[in-house]
Amino acid sequence: MRYDVIVIGGGIVGLATALKIKEQKPNLRLLILEKEKDIAQHQTGNNSGVIHSGLYYKPGSLKAQNCIEGYKQLLEFCDKEGVPYELCGKVVVATNPAQLGPLDTLFHRGEANGLQGLEYLSPEELKEIEPHVNGIKGIRVPQTGIIDYTAVAQKYVEKIKELDGEIHFEERVYSISERNGISNVVTSKNSYDTTLVINCGGLFSDKIAQMTEGEKIDLKIIPFRGEYYELKPEKRHLVKHLIYPVPDPNFPFLGVHFTRMVNGGVEAGPNAVLAFRREGYRKSDFKLSELKETLLWPGFQKVAGKYWKTGMGEFYRSFSKAAFVKALQELIPEIKAEDLVPGGAGVRAQACDVRGGLLDDFAIIENKQAINVCNAPSPAATSSLSIGQTVAGKALKRLT
Repeated sequence: MRYDVIVIGGGIVGLATALKIKEQKPNLRLLILEKEKDIAQHQTGNNSGVIHSGLYYKPGSLKAQNCIEGYKQLLEFCDKEGVPYELCGKVVVATNPAQLGPLDTLFHRGEANGLQGLEYLSPEELKEIEPHVNGIKGIRVPQTGIIDYTAVAQKYVEKIKELDGEIHFEERVYSISERNGISNVVTSKNSYDTTLVINCGGLFSDKIAQMTEGEKIDLKIIPFRGEYYELKPEKRHLVKHLIYPVPDPNFPFLGVHFTRMVNGGVEAGPNAVLAFRREGYRKSDFKLSELKETLLWPGFQKVAGKYWKTGMGEFYRSFSKAAFVKALQELIPEIKAEDLVPGGAGVRAQACDVRGGLLDDFAIIENKQAINVCNAPSPAATSSLSIGQTVAGKALKRLT
């Protein structure tokens, strides 16, 4: 079977990319390959559902550009297609003097990225909008919201099918080879020919990229599990907005926080622990070959050597509810262990280069036969339509 474009991965970025291509060139034959039984089974369906505003990202970076543009496109899409969301706003809270400098950096980044309505909050003003929060200074970000990204992804699929795009499930890609400008994609069920491969494989994006790039890929996906608790219904009143700490600038994670959800619940978390397999959603999930690959990667060894104390602290919180609660109490002191019940978990596909850098920006690697989206963690869901537009533009230049 022959296609113009094959998109590998049925997460929100792959679907958005396929949608943008079909919207601009409806006559192109496009196929999405997904190894699971349904869409949005990994990062898309296991995140906290936050619509990010663009506060955290370095001005001019791909994350900043795509988050701001993606935010606008996402809200326009949801308004048009009837996907519910809520712009509830969030507060970022400094709990000690050492965090005041990084808090200012966030404020100025937000201004540089074009956020509207940012405001500093004094301790008294914090108490007015979040009566239970402990903080010496804060930032209010009115543009942040909450949404169900699986519902968004399902709507993308509807629109793709209306444009005669195809999606095949339970087809894991095993090999990609190129001959005379045509790529042959072999899956667990079939073999397909295509002019262009677009890799949006998430947790396995580096593996798929190696099929098109060989050994030239100098990054590896390191899986980090984020575990959540949920507040019991009678304690949900403690959280009015989304409540975030000032993040550690050395890591591409935002720290444990409180997140309201569109279903009315409130999540607390996540931590960030190394997963022992790429799709390791439970503490007991383990795959020796994948863990060995992670531990032997020179870049991960450098990260571990530099930040092992932080990593051990995350593991301790993973196994100690008391330690997890203590971290949450920095933001809301009256939270108690009995207020929390176990929630879900997600796994972040975090790219790490060979030099020990945890990539903070989106990474797109192109070659003759493929476009590989190799690092698209948060805020990729918010940014999905913008990332999809960017990748679609690169694809259509090759196909027209």
